[in-house]
Amino acid sequence: METPPCPLCRANTILYHKQKERVFMQCSNCCSVMLHPQFYLSAEDEAAHYRQHNNNASDINYQKFISPVTKRILQNFKKEDTGLDFGSGTGSAVVKVLEDNHYRIKQYDPFFHADITVLEQKYDYITCTEVAEHFKDPYQEFELLRKLLRPKGKLYIMTEFFDAEKDFGSWYYKNDPTHVFFYHKKAFEWIKDAFGYNDLYIEKRLVVLSL
Repeated sequence: METPPCPLCRANTILYHKQKERVFMQCSNCCSVMLHPQFYLSAEDEAAHYRQHNNNASDINYQKFISPVTKRILQNFKKEDTGLDFGSGTGSAVVKVLEDNHYRIKQYDPFFHADITVLEQKYDYITCTEVAEHFKDPYQEFELLRKLLRPKGKLYIMTEFFDAEKDFGSWYYKNDPTHVFFYHKKAFEWIKDAFGYNDLYIEKRLVVLSL
């Protein structure tokens, strides 16, 4: 099976893992692992899978899970600043928490909140929680996110990193059929440099890219 270039940094990839007729590749440059495009779900099947998610924005545990993002926004930005939750899904705890604190945040999701006019504006901060692993063309998505940020803006991402020390065969995160790109930490170093961010902060599954 031929391996296409990495959809993030465009470097060569090699076959990395096969499981249940799904094939994963690894990038020779950013070290990330990705699902071979041949095994992507259709848009219809992807949307159906998301509808099965029980995303109750009022769920306290859900709000606690995304609190590394919301706490930093509440600390670093004012109520007058504008934000965007990119890939907000069927119910966004990020939006719920920030709106409850009287912050101004819009949401975009290609399946459930597909108002493209919000992508014609600029924002002081953008959140992308448990979304980046769904990017089939991460270069294009990160290029868009960079364009949407105002000077001094921040991009907050939550995702679970790929690590070569993980037992990839038993790693739960890759079993979700809509998870197609698994970032090595080197990938975010590449994103920082490629898109002109001034600072990169990583803690556990939180990434903050700052202009």
